[in-house]
Amino acid sequence: MYSERIEKTLKAKGISVGDEVKLTSGDDMFEGVLMPRAETGDSSIIVIKLRNGYNIGLKFGDGASIKKLDVKREEFAFPKVELKKGKGLPKVSLLYTGGTIGSKVDYKTGGVHMLIKPEELLYAIPELSGIAEVEIRDLMSIASEDMTYKEWQRIAKETAEALNSGARGVVITHGTDTMHFTSAALSFMLECLNAPVVMTGAQRSSDRGSSDAFMNAICAVSLAAKSDVAEVGICMHANTSDDLCNLIRGTKARKMHTSRRDAFRPVNGRPIARIDVGGKIEYASGYKKISDTEARVKAITGFEPKVALIKVHPNSDPDVLEYYLGKGYKGAIIEGTGLGHVPIAPSDKKYSWLGAIKRAVDAGMLVGMTSQCLNGRVNTNVYTNLRLIHGAGAIYCEDMMPEVAVVKLGFLLGNYERGQAAKLLDKNLKGEITSRTEVDWR
Repeated sequence: MYSERIEKTLKAKGISVGDEVKLTSGDDMFEGVLMPRAETGDSSIIVIKLRNGYNIGLKFGDGASIKKLDVKREEFAFPKVELKKGKGLPKVSLLYTGGTIGSKVDYKTGGVHMLIKPEELLYAIPELSGIAEVEIRDLMSIASEDMTYKEWQRIAKETAEALNSGARGVVITHGTDTMHFTSAALSFMLECLNAPVVMTGAQRSSDRGSSDAFMNAICAVSLAAKSDVAEVGICMHANTSDDLCNLIRGTKARKMHTSRRDAFRPVNGRPIARIDVGGKIEYASGYKKISDTEARVKAITGFEPKVALIKVHPNSDPDVLEYYLGKGYKGAIIEGTGLGHVPIAPSDKKYSWLGAIKRAVDAGMLVGMTSQCLNGRVNTNVYTNLRLIHGAGAIYCEDMMPEVAVVKLGFLLGNYERGQAAKLLDKNLKGEITSRTEVDWR
């Protein structure tokens, strides 16, 4: 609700949210669609969406006026589009979970809402029906920051069901903020995978001229329909242009920028492949290939949510491990500095992590060590302090990313007894650890 004064003015002039209005204040005059007030916004500021798509707010003070324009806006109705069954095209199951890739402007209100109907998606990206026989499954509509392991479990089960029901590949649309967590979880949860599982999303919604939604979706469906990759991967823009997308292994991908279209980069490795909008695939590194085996995909979805990701920094308090122990946590991944350091011999002994790590391990907590540097790997042998930390029971996780390590630890503790989980944490299961780091110099 706007302020009482504004609400009275709107009511007196018969103006409702969604109407075309002319707003005047002093020398400023704007025309656009009246928007709802943002929940946290100033109630005395009127918000309208200009014809160029941008929102502005204008203080409705003394001398300001608003007028309803005689412009009829018909609510856009998507035409009825049948799901085309292309002859001879491979079957691809598209699992919709939400995110920016599934958003568009509602031109009645000027707001943005999610695409949830199959015909809307086909209307926005008609090219998909010429690439594959696409079956769309509406799983959920959720912001990726709200994802938990419970959503990962559901997505894994639905992916396995789709592949075991005859899909040649699966595409999962997902919000970008935590996509790399989900891709890691699916990599571990999908056993006997013998098909491409491609996650994709968008940094910019489909109403923007610079949207990456369409190309990402086209490239992802092409990979699911044509590639011989039998892994989970993320398909997003390879650069800021609209010429190539990368397919990055699900356990080596990370979102590295808040808004750029090429936000996702491979860490400690190259992309599996690059693909253009025409469907041409250029493989860039080694990967697991589709084989002739006909084993059914298994969704192994056990997960222990009580695992922590802890970042070490100057003045960090090692008692945080005691806190997590007291909360019943079963494991922790530490983002150490450099090669996997934590404070060992500071002038103020209360900042030493060595004793806290040993006590946590002795109490039954699994403690893994990664590096906040991301690129490169941790190592127990270069400095004496590293050997002391390792001797206290911390497991060094090679070149695994911290986010992947915390997902892997939750997966291991949810499906194995502690001793076996400890043995597997620093072993490569799904491409999360490489024996020799590959660097993409392009």
